[in-house]
Amino acid sequence: MSSGIIDYFKRRLGIEEKPLHPLDRRAAKHWVKQRLAHIFPELRGDPEALERAYRELDLEARPGGGRGGETIFEAILPGKL
Repeated sequence: MSSGIIDYFKRRLGIEEKPLHPLDRRAAKHWVKQRLAHIFPELRGDPEALERAYRELDLEARPGGGRGGETIFEAILPGKL
């Protein structure tokens, strides 16, 4: 189902998703970076490379489309659609 239709019904019904709190966003980013450093040991001593890997994987929060439409963190691999 198109997210435009879902957004339309949410607006009409007065349902609004709360924005993600900056502290929650920062905690999620920290956890993901910890996992990246664990999986790729070469990133442990290089904070710039770790940040670059985080950005290249595009791990930012997105609105969910499932039941409840909660915010999700989804990995988008470079070059994959």
